[in-house]
Amino acid sequence: MNEQQENCTRLFTYEHDAGRLELFVRIVYWILIGIVAWVYGIIATICLFIQWFCILILGRRSGGLSDFIQGYLEYLVHVMGYVYFMTDRRPGIMPVPVKIFEEK
Repeated sequence: MNEQQENCTRLFTYEHDAGRLELFVRIVYWILIGIVAWVYGIIATICLFIQWFCILILGRRSGGLSDFIQGYLEYLVHVMGYVYFMTDRRPGIMPVPVKIFEEK
């Protein structure tokens, strides 16, 4: 295990115990996360189209646009465990910097 993986928390792990009260809080939280993801997604989609034109016209990607789109995708993965009942740990509603790695 390398140094980066030692400081990581797995997002999708099975948790046996679940709070009933958290189930009701989750409904309100879903709405808030949904609004943030919707607005973030619209802006990321606009960035995606601009990125497409940058690649078409200039033959290269824009770093800022890539970072924004990457941030959107990382936000979705970050909240997915909570939204899909994998955990009772509430993520922040607003996007926070997260890193997603693929094991080789």
